[in-house]
Order: sequence, then structure tokens, then C-alpha cells
Amino acid sequence: MPTVTNILPRVLLFDIDGTLLTADGAGRRALSQALSDVCGHSNAVDGIDFRGMTDALLIEQALRAPTGSTDNFDLNAVYSVYLLHLEQELAQLQSARALPGVVPLLEALHSHAGRLAIGLGTGNIEAAAYMKLGKVGLSKYFNFGGFGSDHRIRSEIIRIGAARGCQQLGCKMTDCEVVVIGDTHHDIDAALAIGARAVGVGTSGKTTQELLSHGATHAFDTLEDPSVLAALLE
Repeated sequence: MPTVTNILPRVLLFDIDGTLLTADGAGRRALSQALSDVCGHSNAVDGIDFRGMTDALLIEQALRAPTGSTDNFDLNAVYSVYLLHLEQELAQLQSARALPGVVPLLEALHSHAGRLAIGLGTGNIEAAAYMKLGKVGLSKYFNFGGFGSDHRIRSEIIRIGAARGCQQLGCKMTDCEVVVIGDTHHDIDAALAIGARAVGVGTSGKTTQELLSHGATHAFDTLEDPSVLAALLE
């Protein structure tokens, strides 16, 4: 098994949707219903690509489409209703699941506790993130991260998550390495924007070559690939 003896303290930040798990559209359905309930816009998310987006930007984009403006809405009210609908969607959903290789990888990474901080870097607001993780039995692996409730811009979410991870490790950001694991170019862009490395996973339609061309240090078809662990510890 790879060791971490000779590396700096390292923060690993995992995207959720399409990287760790699939909730089979539960978030899209819940957000669509919330925007209808709170803002009176039916089917507002139709045609929007959710991959790599933050919840705040999704809401802004959905509301701008029919009106050309995002004025006069309460983001926190949308979030509150969204969480109610998400809870209902997940409760009745049978197809949500962790993606291939995720659980063995997280188990292996947690065996290196002390030199690694394993967290989240996600556009989901924090409560939604843990709802989804809990549905598929992954919440126990994560106790910190950067979330869509921290900031609307993904690179800032990653910066916040990295800072929290470094704090757990007891080191400054300048003394930690940060690696972002995600399935879209948004994850890669956010990592590069803060000087972190990115590891891509092609579980949402992007090829490994596309992810590498966009700037990922490594890219794999799934996290089931036995080389993923070594790539995260190298």
C-alpha cells in the first residue's frame, strides 16, 4: 500500500455529485419544486447542466432565464424549501448509490490519518451535501469541507475547504498540499485557481483525456482504478 511518509501534510477535497455518488436527479427535482414554491417559476431548471455548478449559481441561472433578472427573491427561503423537498426525494429514492470504488478508496485513505485531511469541495449547500452522503452511507467519512453555502464561486469554496483541512492538520495553507478530486472541468478550474492539484474522474461523461487536457494531474475512468490511491498519495 502507498505510504505518505515523505509528503507534506495533504488536504484532499472530494466533489460529491458524479464523483462520490449519484442521487439520480433528486437534487434537480427538489430545486425545481422549491423554485416553483418560493418564486413561482415552474420548470425553471429545465435545460440547465447541474454538473460542477454551485447551488447559488444554479438558482441565479434558473431565475434569470424567464425574467432576465434575479431581483426580489430570498436565497435562504429557496434553500429552506429545497432542503424539505430534497429530504422527501431522498427518502423515497431507491437508486441513489455510492459510485464504483468510492468506499474502498475512502477506507484506504482513512488508514493514513494524521498526514491527510479528507474533506469535501462541493457546490452543494452543507445540509444538502450531508443529506446526500447520508443516503448512501458516506457521511461518516467527512467532517469538514467547503460548501455552496460558504460561497457562490467554486474556487472560493475550494479555498475555504482547504483552509479548514489545513486547520485540522495544524498547519498553514502554505505548508499543506491540496488535491481536488472531481468529475468536471469546474473542479479542475477551481483547484488550479488556488494553486492546488486536480485529479479527474470520468464518471459524468468527460473522458480522461478531456480532463487531462483541462489541467488535471491525473484522470481515471472511475475511482475503482487501483492507481487512484497512489495518485492521491504521491
